[in-house]
Amino acid sequence: MPIENSRLGGFYKLSVEERRAMLAEIAGLTPEQVEAWGAAGELDEEAADRMIENVVGTYSLPIGVATNFVIDGAHYAIPFVLEEPSVVAAASNMAKRCLANGGFTSNNDAPVMIGQIQVVDCEDPGAAKEVIISSKGELIASCNEVDPILVKFGGGCKDLEARVLDTDSGPMVIIHILVDCRDAMGANAVNTMAETIAPTVEGLTGGTVILRIISNLAVHRLARVSAIFTPNEMSDSGKDPERGSEIIEGVLQAYHFAKADPFRATTHNKGIMNAVSAVAIACGQDWRAIESGAHSYAAHERTYGSLTEWSKDDDGNLVGSIEMPMAVGLVGGAVRVHPAAQANVALLGATTADELAKVIVAAGLAQNLGALRALATVGIQAGHMKLHVRNMAVTAGAEGKEVDLVAARLREKGGRITQAAVINALGELRSEG
Repeated sequence: MPIENSRLGGFYKLSVEERRAMLAEIAGLTPEQVEAWGAAGELDEEAADRMIENVVGTYSLPIGVATNFVIDGAHYAIPFVLEEPSVVAAASNMAKRCLANGGFTSNNDAPVMIGQIQVVDCEDPGAAKEVIISSKGELIASCNEVDPILVKFGGGCKDLEARVLDTDSGPMVIIHILVDCRDAMGANAVNTMAETIAPTVEGLTGGTVILRIISNLAVHRLARVSAIFTPNEMSDSGKDPERGSEIIEGVLQAYHFAKADPFRATTHNKGIMNAVSAVAIACGQDWRAIESGAHSYAAHERTYGSLTEWSKDDDGNLVGSIEMPMAVGLVGGAVRVHPAAQANVALLGATTADELAKVIVAAGLAQNLGALRALATVGIQAGHMKLHVRNMAVTAGAEGKEVDLVAARLREKGGRITQAAVINALGELRSEG
């Protein structure tokens, strides 16, 4: 279950151990789950060797927690796994700015994935397509015989489509089986169903089946989240509607740039995926499939554009929404193998794929607004570099307490943070000590 309150005041000021203790208490985590955020959560070599080939070791990334998220009335502390500073802070900040209107609201599709079957060398592709359509019931039934447990829980193959595709190799009949995967991502079930009916398809069409594979352009499995941000919430102080209205206008100008220009839209969507992929990785999902589906959908039946939409309502509030494919699951995959992924899902409290999907896209919407707001005000580098300065200090040779002391000194000075400025600050610190 989600936590009671995601408003964790002063969370960023706590030590790592203190943060773990707080989250363990509010999320009801077991000692084993909390330990999975430390060294105990690292994959041992035996487990890693079972996951992929030619294993030589493992590789760690930070786990951060975004706060202030309220989605459909429930509070969530959202785990992020990534290396880039400012992402977790920006998402948490923006999530707080839509609370006056109840936070985020979701409206997701059923978890239906597409399995593609490619048929070539049909004497009459048009007739082959028609015979497939007329045999839809038989083919769907054959698919569902493969996974009776999925069917028992309300999933299974729900429909079948066919079309003729003209290619450089000649016409092909492309069949789509539409499979409700319930709480699984669905690749194994969909691929098995497609492979199972392939011989029947060949018999019906007189052609040859080549590919039988899931599509990651999951246009029937879209996740949608929206939120409303008042001028007060968008202001720097949270109490200045005039300044907030100015910021909203800047956000809209930045959005319209991304909507109209693929070059800008690519970076705009990358910012969305900073959060989407980070949460997906944290929860043991196939984030490459999610990335692929997202960018494909951004160009689906249109020029590549924004995955989000931003507008202003009659009251001057900023209204944001996001829509994108979200093929996630809590059954099978790394989420059942990796101890840290299991701990992160436990923290999140998500019990269904639908719930996980809405959390991921809410994080993406919040992160997108964080980037747009920064671009429309101080610029993207100001906040990013303030958080990145600790990494820069380490690169300059700072050790132990020197890292935070150098960072604090540069923040107090203000101005541009460059590597040269970091080196100078470290030199000054050491000469004083």
